[in-house]
Amino acid sequence: MRRLITAGFGVVLGLALLDSGAPAVADQGFLIVVHSDVKGGQIPREALSLIFLKKAPRWGDGSSVAPVDQSLRSQGFWHKQMASGVAPPPVKSSDEEVLSYVASTPGAIGYVSSGVSLPSGVRTIIVID
Repeated sequence: MRRLITAGFGVVLGLALLDSGAPAVADQGFLIVVHSDVKGGQIPREALSLIFLKKAPRWGDGSSVAPVDQSLRSQGFWHKQMASGVAPPPVKSSDEEVLSYVASTPGAIGYVSSGVSLPSGVRTIIVID
């Protein structure tokens, strides 16, 4: 499980998700953010991993998932996946870029530092075990 999480998105966030419970993500300084049209207020840790690995292309209501990453450390993993036709999520270089992407992209999900202000069109969801 550790490899799935850390290969799919930033090593720091991946390690935070391995800790027990959703508060660990916030305690590590990260929030999971989604476009305001995404339904629900919680996401299972395993589903979150699958989304960032692009193995879960749809939300529960059938709408498309659009993950955005903030880490270039997973590029080795994605080179192997691209050989089989799976493209990596787009990579943004800052919290502001992630928030802009999430706000303007229906179905988007990403992660940002816990101290940032969320713009309209973006909200947080809780990671559950």
